[in-house]
Amino acid sequence: MPLDVNHPLSDESICKVLVRQQLISAPKADEILKRKTSLKKRLSKQREKSLDPDLPSSRIETLVTMIDIIDALNLKQETRPDVALDEEAIYLALAEEWKIPFKKVDPVKLDLNVVTTTIPRNFAIKHLVLPIAINEGRLTVATANPFNTEVLEDIARASKLEVDTVVSTRTDILKLIHEFFGFKRSIAAAENQFNTPIVVLGNLEHYVRLKSVDELPSNDSHIVNAVSHLFTYAFDQRASDIHIEPKRDTSMVRMRIDGVLHTVHKIPKKVHPAIVSRIKNLSRIDMAEKRRPQDGRIKTEKEGVEVEIRVSMIPTAFGEKVVMRIMDPDILFQDLDELGFTPTDLIRYNQFVSMPNGIVLVCGPTGSGKSTTLYSTLRSIYTPEINITTIEDPIEMVHEDFNQISVNPVVGVTFGSILRNILRQDPDVIMVGEMRDLETAENAIQAALTGHLVLSTLHTNDAPASITRLIDIGVPPFLIQATLRGIVSQRLVRKICDRCKEAIQIDTAELKQMGLRLGNSETVTVYRGKGCQHCRGTGYKGRVGIHEVLPFTDSIRNLTTETTDISAIREKAMQEGMVSLRENAINKFLAGVTTYQEVMRVTWEQD
Repeated sequence: MPLDVNHPLSDESICKVLVRQQLISAPKADEILKRKTSLKKRLSKQREKSLDPDLPSSRIETLVTMIDIIDALNLKQETRPDVALDEEAIYLALAEEWKIPFKKVDPVKLDLNVVTTTIPRNFAIKHLVLPIAINEGRLTVATANPFNTEVLEDIARASKLEVDTVVSTRTDILKLIHEFFGFKRSIAAAENQFNTPIVVLGNLEHYVRLKSVDELPSNDSHIVNAVSHLFTYAFDQRASDIHIEPKRDTSMVRMRIDGVLHTVHKIPKKVHPAIVSRIKNLSRIDMAEKRRPQDGRIKTEKEGVEVEIRVSMIPTAFGEKVVMRIMDPDILFQDLDELGFTPTDLIRYNQFVSMPNGIVLVCGPTGSGKSTTLYSTLRSIYTPEINITTIEDPIEMVHEDFNQISVNPVVGVTFGSILRNILRQDPDVIMVGEMRDLETAENAIQAALTGHLVLSTLHTNDAPASITRLIDIGVPPFLIQATLRGIVSQRLVRKICDRCKEAIQIDTAELKQMGLRLGNSETVTVYRGKGCQHCRGTGYKGRVGIHEVLPFTDSIRNLTTETTDISAIREKAMQEGMVSLRENAINKFLAGVTTYQEVMRVTWEQD
């Protein structure tokens, strides 16, 4: 079946390519072609219901192609029954047939100005083209139809650049056009509302101008749209944090994805105060206060699921910096066996949290997944027969099954003061956000001594160090001996992307020099991510925990004295079966979950 070179995107040509690439069988292709008219009508009606017909792009977005039909059928690939035949797989096959590069466009790596200033928005939507990069006088354009030469020539004339073409999916192109042009339009419109130049000196000095304003109203429609675009963009990219950082001449928007910060936008400095005001308005923060740190929270929705965003504002030299932590319930509330525990460590941890009383500590630096472990633990042990009360600063994620109390030092509501009074509430399980001082520790210990299970966190590097940390803040060793049940120390490592995972052979001699114990074999098979469109070329997608689980056994208890030696505790714990963070990470490396680079990055202090 030769390809119809005159009509490479015709229904018949697309089916022929998929058959030739062994993605569908010839009988299945014939069946789809016979049913295409009815399938197109059905899919068109579905799209018309979900879109506003008054929008200029509605005609483009409701247009149904053969690719859309095959994608909607939810088929599996003929030679790979475990892999879906989706839109991306179809375009990838077509690009290979056409000998044109396929590119999964990474929005994080796009330049807002390149996307939005090279061609007009309506032109981009009408012809499904997206400028994605300019390099050495050449413009790279992503398109779903690389054979529309007239359009590409128009872009070349308008931009005065040579045009290189890559193939991308129609869905991705439309989505990025809406995101980037929508954000750009909102920011530009907001900036244009200033009739006079603005002088922003941040918190270094006061500047007074008579009969003028220094910021847009927070309810301005353009500002509202811009902030909404930021939230949507963050959700799409699986970001955990959004940073809006004022600089001298501009403001940076950065997002933390899989633990790494990426710069995604630069916005005009004069728009920054309006963006901040909008976020303050949404999070119920004092609009007039710009001199002291403030906290708030926003509740919104992502794909029908409620999501809470924790907002922190702090004054800096050039204005107020905003950091928003996205509290995704799908991440915070997981099954314990999905957090990365080994089977042995999970059994030990479940033994801790199943005890009727005592203290269980979860340790690690900021961003190590402690909150996820605690929330997932509380959800796993909750039943209607027990009363769970949490004390947090602030409440990370509201859950109706828990009685959650927020710390408020301004009115005297501290960890210690709440713990003193909380026992009258008849709790069975108490979760304390952090043991940061002697008062909190003493009250937590008192709660444990009176028959309650207390879960809390400490900022220490490993599990044995938590014991000496408690002694350092003033807790008597005999109280630690009486109440402590177990300690978990943890970190998060990036997982290798499943889509581009490949096996490699490594000389064990090199790895042994780096501290890995791999037996007598000369080579070992490990894995890495080559980098693909799905992982934005990083080779990683998602994160998983590594843990160090220390049961507070009788032998460890006997070593807990005023002169406790951390090394002695660690040695005894290792003899009793504790697996260190480094060893846990190495095991995940050898199992193909992560890479050696991640092992070294996350556990360097364990050397």
